[in-house]
Amino acid sequence: MTVLGNARVVLPSGVVEGASVRVVDDRIAFAGPGIDDPSDRLIDVGGGWIVPGFVDMHVHGGGGGSYTSGDAEEALRVAEFHRSHGTTTTIASLVTASPVELLRTVRELAPLVHEGRLAGLHLEGPYLSKVRCGAHDPTQLRSPDRDEVSALLKAAAGAIRMVTLAPELPGGIELVRRLADEGVIAAVGHTDGTHRETRAALAAGASVATHLFNAMRSVHHREPGPVTALLQDSDAVVELINDGVHLHPSVVNLAYASAGPDRVAFITDAMGAAGMPDGVYPLGVMTVDVVDGVARLTGGESIAGSTLTLDRALRNGVAGGLPIADVARSLSATPARALGIADELGTLEAGKRADLVVLDDALEVRAVLAAGVWVDARRP
Repeated sequence: MTVLGNARVVLPSGVVEGASVRVVDDRIAFAGPGIDDPSDRLIDVGGGWIVPGFVDMHVHGGGGGSYTSGDAEEALRVAEFHRSHGTTTTIASLVTASPVELLRTVRELAPLVHEGRLAGLHLEGPYLSKVRCGAHDPTQLRSPDRDEVSALLKAAAGAIRMVTLAPELPGGIELVRRLADEGVIAAVGHTDGTHRETRAALAAGASVATHLFNAMRSVHHREPGPVTALLQDSDAVVELINDGVHLHPSVVNLAYASAGPDRVAFITDAMGAAGMPDGVYPLGVMTVDVVDGVARLTGGESIAGSTLTLDRALRNGVAGGLPIADVARSLSATPARALGIADELGTLEAGKRADLVVLDDALEVRAVLAAGVWVDARRP
């Protein structure tokens, strides 16, 4: 048993001062005001913050590694890197690739999902708009193919959790319906679709906006495009890359004002350079130059993922004027609900998995507890 006390704990109801969290094995036994069970195991966090473990539903790599390589050991190193920054639940996002390479990567990483090491796979592509391809290989972009989709879903055996697609492509809406029927999240992204086409995708079962604003048709007062359709849909969860590069803080706040913390999910969209020095890094078959922490396609201006970690996204959100309880929800409860795992994690409540992050007054990570185990053996 572990008891963390003298803390500012972010609960579903808000921030509670002088609160504690008691952990038994891999479960939260108590989270609330006071100290539920004083013992010699009490850890005094000195008035620091305790927030739920972060859930990153869109991340490609970090710590010098990439999920796209399809190497299981490398994938685990990526997950461990982000875990040290508070991400206790992660989806492995893959980029556009040839049918053979994509199928190989899915087969290699699916066992990590079945073992509970990853929370799922996310296919960001290949069914994306060439006009809004961003850092994806334009030569491998294609319209949805029923046989390819069947092969991927069969190889994954339930491991594919989300697929990002441009619904305006031939067969796009049909794919949205199929994914929804299969229990896979259909996400609208890398799209040049119209407002009407986006609404059709939402009506067909799409439920997530992949990095809202980025790599999609911009808002126009006569053709509002996908952004307004996604923000105005009461059920759609919108991803935001809150690194200060992809989005201006005022745009983040605008999305919050429209959708609220129950529909905004902060993501990293991180690639292998997260946590690493500036330099040249791979992103699938593309190469990326990282200068001053900003990743762009080699020889171009397109932003190519990020070097963000979710603890920094939290600090950016609070610095931008958002309440910490709302930011914590966007980092944990909202993505957990979008992924269909909110019954298990995402909030500090009795019975849920003991995933939590201890922060100091500057909101820097002091320690991370994942399923009741201290990450990197760090304790507050």
